[in-house]
Amino acid sequence: MASKLLDRLRRTLFKEGEHPADADEDADGTDDFPESSELEDDTDYVSAKLGGTLSFEGDAVLDSEDAGEASGQDSDSDFFGESLDNPCSSTDISPTSPTLKGSNMLTRQLQESWRSLRPRCVSEKLIFEVTDANVVQEMSSKYVLYTIHVIRSGTFDKTPGVITRRYTDFERLHGRLRRRHGDEMEGVYFPRKKLRRNFAAETIAKRSRAFEQYLGHLHSLPELRAAPIFLEFFYLGDLRAGQMLLRVGRYQEAVGALLNALRLQEKLGCQQLLQQQPLQKAHWLFTLAALVSCFQDLEQPIEAQENCDRALQDLAPSPEALKQQPPPPQLHPLLVPLLQANVRLSWKISKDKRRWEALLQDIQELGVDLGSQLILKECLIKENLEDSEGDAKSKSKGEEHA
Repeated sequence: MASKLLDRLRRTLFKEGEHPADADEDADGTDDFPESSELEDDTDYVSAKLGGTLSFEGDAVLDSEDAGEASGQDSDSDFFGESLDNPCSSTDISPTSPTLKGSNMLTRQLQESWRSLRPRCVSEKLIFEVTDANVVQEMSSKYVLYTIHVIRSGTFDKTPGVITRRYTDFERLHGRLRRRHGDEMEGVYFPRKKLRRNFAAETIAKRSRAFEQYLGHLHSLPELRAAPIFLEFFYLGDLRAGQMLLRVGRYQEAVGALLNALRLQEKLGCQQLLQQQPLQKAHWLFTLAALVSCFQDLEQPIEAQENCDRALQDLAPSPEALKQQPPPPQLHPLLVPLLQANVRLSWKISKDKRRWEALLQDIQELGVDLGSQLILKECLIKENLEDSEGDAKSKSKGEEHA
């Protein structure tokens, strides 16, 4: 900006004839806009600095040692490469700022830059990152267990969703998707099994990268991104584990599994699919209702009430819509138990409960016997958590722990 102002002043003075020496400079072919070359150098500098994969560990941002590993579809380098092509990104990041010079860029400064960029030119996507891979020996069975973090890009994601899967889990997902979405799966590559060296470090590393790209490719395709089979691959195991832990009274462990399931559902956009996919709505409401029940038993009424409110926002009908239904109304089985729980919780934490009391009164006036309704925990224990293929098996991490 300063160089542009100086150049504009120089042009004005030259027109007035006060500095004829400038004419010699123009005659020598000097660029009228010397700052343009500086901007080009700055762009190269940003490209060099943002090459490789950025890792948000500690206070500093570290470059990946192997830039080639960051050349995949869902790597951070691709994300920044796209932003550099966007006219609003190279200048907004301010590459010439003193805070970005040198070998390190502070995570906090990157966060601030991302917050300022996000509303205008940063699009969010999911990154699937294999953070660990362990060889597991169980009796006569031996396999590699991959730990995968599901991270939302475009912001500093402090709470990634975490899953652990083995090769056969990915293979089962691939087979189900091919049966249900054959056309969309035409160009999707899946890493094949090897006859030898399946547990070699090199094989595990290559397969880890292949699984990252595989999940990223699936998520990039709109039809597959919203497919129930794809979504359930991430969260349904934790949901079933949470239910089993709730059944045996291990509420703190259940909360951990349920919160991870909720984070995964949020990142995958399940809440936006509630109207189109009844099964996704059932899973979403079960997650929130189970958290309500667990937090109640853990004597954490504030957390319980917050999740209860959130569930009722997606479940409770308006008084007008309720009165339009012919009696007896078709109410969701969790509606009355959640309303009753919310009234009690709101009273306990001194929060306004009149809206929920009025809704319960409207439901009672329609002929529903509120006293005969199951309590929330009973509804959750009896729930069959089916997947999109009708499988309601209950085997989960919760059963293994019980």
